[in-house]
Amino acid sequence: MAGEYAPSERPPGPDCTDRAAWGAASTLNQYIAKQFIRSEDDYPADACSPYYYSTAQIDNFQVNTALTGAGNISMTGTITGSSVRDTGGNVLSNKKNLPFDMPHPNKPGWRLRHVCIEGPEIAVYFRGRVTNKKYIDLPLYWKGLVDWTSITVNLTPIGSHQDVIVKRWDDEKIYLQSNGGMPIDCFYHVTGRRVDDDLIVEYEGESHEDYPGGNEGYSFNFEHNYVKNLIQETVREHLDKGS
Repeated sequence: MAGEYAPSERPPGPDCTDRAAWGAASTLNQYIAKQFIRSEDDYPADACSPYYYSTAQIDNFQVNTALTGAGNISMTGTITGSSVRDTGGNVLSNKKNLPFDMPHPNKPGWRLRHVCIEGPEIAVYFRGRVTNKKYIDLPLYWKGLVDWTSITVNLTPIGSHQDVIVKRWDDEKIYLQSNGGMPIDCFYHVTGRRVDDDLIVEYEGESHEDYPGGNEGYSFNFEHNYVKNLIQETVREHLDKGS
């Protein structure tokens, strides 16, 4: 009969081949079942020795309580969480502080990556040295990224008091002027606010989940857990004094 299952012949004795798993992926979110196995002393001598999983693979893995071990964790993707602690009790933060990667605002086919310092605004900066020029060129990628009217400039003259000032600025350059027109040689630090700055610095709430502007794109951690405790104690002290 067409389509009728015909079992193949098996060699005599137990088949102890270690075969790979196969089939369709289960979509059920469930616990891994533990197989009942007799103790080694009670196991039949003529039976195949049971296998255990020394190396395993799974598509999604959920840990409800704790993941412990003496080995290493190696990931090609991203590890995220409210905190990641080392054995000394420290909360580990990303060493490249709060990076972001985005499409380039004015160069098709390019991307732009920055890392951020902490502050009460979503700001961008660049710095350098200007020598024998009366202007500072703004980076080309600031167009479409930074509100040029928000720019602030710090200047540090080198070698002599040049009385350097910012005469004016636009979306391409910062124009400088020195005392008596003497040659300019100074360090500069320029900061500007991003055009999409919608940061709400202070807000009422018990946790970051109460933030009124939404938490998409934000991550939350402390460099050390004592910093978190210090902040919490300081807040409690102020609340107690005010009550």
